[in-house]
Amino acid sequence: MTTSNIPVITSDGSATLYNPTSGEHYHSTFGAIQESRHIFIEAGLSLFLKQSHISLFEVGFGTGLNALLSMKLGEEQGVNIHYTAVELYPIFPEESQQLNYPSLLEMDASLFLRMHESPQMQTSLTVHFYLEKIHEPFQELLFEPELFDVVYFDAFSPESQPEMWTEEGFEKLYQAIKPGGVLVTYSCKGLVKRALKSAGFRIEKLPGPPGKREFLRAWKDQL
Repeated sequence: MTTSNIPVITSDGSATLYNPTSGEHYHSTFGAIQESRHIFIEAGLSLFLKQSHISLFEVGFGTGLNALLSMKLGEEQGVNIHYTAVELYPIFPEESQQLNYPSLLEMDASLFLRMHESPQMQTSLTVHFYLEKIHEPFQELLFEPELFDVVYFDAFSPESQPEMWTEEGFEKLYQAIKPGGVLVTYSCKGLVKRALKSAGFRIEKLPGPPGKREFLRAWKDQL
């Protein structure tokens, strides 16, 4: 999936990319920022803002929109966020320059561009936001137990990347999430629900953003 992506403006005015290899857009064409904010920020990260430090993991860094929105919220709330993301097929730096998220969110564009300078990095982008990008297959990653408060699961669809949406992968994430933590994903497919349940999660279906009826939030309940 390293072919050039095609920029597309979505219905809320924010850009996304179309990936010719997968035949999919990185975000909803009904609104990229709208979708990411609704699913990942409001249903995931926002639940943990009472903490002074949040540990977050993203499967599928993609355009970096979820990271940018998370950074924005962390800065506004004065919460420290350690953001770890895995992405085997990073977008090209020149493609990130075609994405209008910083201007729409009134953020420093240089911070967003720095996110895409290298496929693998560990750096403090702001006082409150530390980014760690991993350029390896998700299936090969090993995690310490009970490491993350929140997981954003934002790979391409199960039809496009079935190897990403397995019970084994979700079991690995279940072990890596702290008790009381959550995983949020845009997919509400039956196979995804079954895999999450088999891995130990308690799942709930939530109303989706415009253009999507519902999405999933999965909890690792306190014992």
